[in-house]
Amino acid sequence: MAVPYTVIGTIVAKPETREELQAILSGFVEPTRAEEGCINYDFHVDAADLCVFMFYENWRSKDDLDRHLAMPHLKPLFGRLDDLVARPVDVRRFVMLSRMAT
Repeated sequence: MAVPYTVIGTIVAKPETREELQAILSGFVEPTRAEEGCINYDFHVDAADLCVFMFYENWRSKDDLDRHLAMPHLKPLFGRLDDLVARPVDVRRFVMLSRMAT
């Protein structure tokens, strides 16, 4: 049985690239939600600092997440990280211990 896999990612934009980065990240939501194995994929902005973005993702399994990370719709970000972000992206991966809420 696959174990649900959770990712929480924090991305801090340079002030001058905030709008561009937000547009790129917003473009990931719908294609990612349509991927096989995506339970939920939610995009947030820090209420106190509009340069700080956060993703909260739940995947059916680690294999589903690995397939997601190879998707072509993510490539516009990967090649431009140094230009767009103020510091390294913080990605934390978690294995879910509780059952998914229904």
